[in-house]
Amino acid sequence: MGRKYFGTDGIRGRANGVITPDLAMKVGQATGLLFQRGHHRHRVVIGKDTRLSGYMIEYAMVAGFTSVGMDVMLLGPVPTPAVAMLTRSMRADIGVMISASHNSYEDNGIKLFGPDGFKLSDEVEAEIERLLDTPLGTKLSKSPDLGRAKRIESVHARYIEFAKRTLPRNLSLDGLRIVVDCANGAAYKVAPEALWELGAEVFSIGVEPDGLNINRDCGSTAPATLVNKVREMRADVGIALDGDADRLIMVDERGEIIDGDQLMAVIAASLQDDGRLAKPGLVTTIMSNLGLERHLESIGLGMVRTAVGDRYVLEHMREHGYNLGGEQSGHIILSDHSTTGDGLVAALQVLASVQKQGKRVSEVCHRFEPVPQILKNVRFAGASPLAQDRMTKVIEAARERIGANGRLVIRPSGTEPLIRVMGEGDDRSLVESVVDDVCDALSARVTALAAE
Repeated sequence: MGRKYFGTDGIRGRANGVITPDLAMKVGQATGLLFQRGHHRHRVVIGKDTRLSGYMIEYAMVAGFTSVGMDVMLLGPVPTPAVAMLTRSMRADIGVMISASHNSYEDNGIKLFGPDGFKLSDEVEAEIERLLDTPLGTKLSKSPDLGRAKRIESVHARYIEFAKRTLPRNLSLDGLRIVVDCANGAAYKVAPEALWELGAEVFSIGVEPDGLNINRDCGSTAPATLVNKVREMRADVGIALDGDADRLIMVDERGEIIDGDQLMAVIAASLQDDGRLAKPGLVTTIMSNLGLERHLESIGLGMVRTAVGDRYVLEHMREHGYNLGGEQSGHIILSDHSTTGDGLVAALQVLASVQKQGKRVSEVCHRFEPVPQILKNVRFAGASPLAQDRMTKVIEAARERIGANGRLVIRPSGTEPLIRVMGEGDDRSLVESVVDDVCDALSARVTALAAE
């Protein structure tokens, strides 16, 4: 059975469209009631990114949580991993991040963390959905039992110190010229400060949020600005975070982009060399490049694939004892340090490898030649074209064409009304032809469904 509110990463949609103050308040009430366990004074931490709609959603959630007797600690603009970390360290019963990650400012979302700092399971989200559609009037707190709200001032310093402690004590970033692009998002203060305190010469871009410019022509989903700045400043490396800083891409000194697959290869090798890889391999998703899998095999490591979404990567990591996982998009989870993807912490582990080896970033971070991979999106409205029987036959035929030496992945986006079509294989022209044919068939079905 499909879920009504939650996608692959919390609740997300257009602000004042899908994400309304009414919904945000109800999420606060439902989640607050569900996580009132024990007889202590219950508390929630709420962080956000820099979207204009964050104010509206933040205060609506404060109303929801306080109405069911939970105290609220407001963190202001902070990265998603900071919320996860502070939920645990401040002994909160629940953590909330108000963000739509890499989406444009018109969208917003609500991500929820349990008291252990991990994202909620599907089962818990299903229970919250049930409560969202249940009248809660009789469960609201009496007047003397209402919650209080206050702002926490030391958040940035706490997170910076946490990030810095993920590096060995005797290692610094002295001598590195780093351009960091904070996407005009949640890390616009903490990321440049942490890198500078660790000894780097830092050039910051995407650090002037105005509520409307988050992810606009900047950040991990628009790396051209970072590429140009790295070349202009003759920097050693560039780091681009997304709007809530739970993912990254990097750029070497030549201006070449380094995606999440390459970064995971670097970190896996470093952990392997140091004897700190909990299991001989890592966990990633069906979208990671076949070249990564072949590279890991060549150095004696395995790779497990999960459904798309860092929550599914993390679930497999926890269940099977892995301490490294992530996505090609740059969500990288180092469970020795974090309970969720952390762009800054992942970047620091890569920079540590660069410093230890004393080589240029281009030499350290390009570990394998990616197999040609083509990704295209087909937008739809209404019924999904994938639900049609004739599409099943088209997809089966496409998989036969691409053969055993390639892969074809077709899936609905968990955050947008899109069908994502990804093909990869050693023969680029064949992959392009297969992906185009599938996209054409999907587009034709979208048009036909709209006419019915």
